[in-house]
Amino acid sequence: MSPSVAVLDYGSGNLHSAQRALERAGAVVTVTADRDTVLAADGLVVPGVGAFAAVMDGLRAVKGGELIGRRLAGGRPVLGICVGMQVMFDHGVEHDVNTEGLAQWPGVVDQLHADVLPHMGWNTIDAPADSRLFSGIADQRFYFVHSYAARSWTLHTDGRTAEPVVTWSEHGERFVAAVENGPLTATQFHPEKSGDAGIALLENWLRTL
Repeated sequence: MSPSVAVLDYGSGNLHSAQRALERAGAVVTVTADRDTVLAADGLVVPGVGAFAAVMDGLRAVKGGELIGRRLAGGRPVLGICVGMQVMFDHGVEHDVNTEGLAQWPGVVDQLHADVLPHMGWNTIDAPADSRLFSGIADQRFYFVHSYAARSWTLHTDGRTAEPVVTWSEHGERFVAAVENGPLTATQFHPEKSGDAGIALLENWLRTL
């Protein structure tokens, strides 16, 4: 039976490309902000393009933070994409504006130190061997479009729960490209724009639901 996935509709611009990619990967997809549908779905996808502050405004308007928190508290899978990953951190700094995020992870998202911004195009990733998300595709390239990123990772569980699996990439400096942390998974790149490798990654995520 195909898993059900809700794509959270809070006004982001890439909802339907995410929907199409998830459907190609085998999910039954609903684009919605309806509370009951979001909480009942096997998986929730939080896409995001544009500015950190604008995404947070959109999420607040549909009580997105509460819905995400409720799902995660119940061990219900959530996948954040691009700015949908960035807002999972404590806060983001863009153009000297400091915006509070959803604080699922400690840390700040700020501008990459690189000669060319935005970081736009295909890039490799450095995934740990135990990554389920990149199983069979760790040697592939994925499509990035961003100028901001989490440039460090500080959350460690000290053996209380499974240690987060953190995947890195590099553009001018190392940055967090993906995280697998219990029910919360996120990618800085766009799986829906990453061709066959992106579909394979979404298939890997769907298998965890």
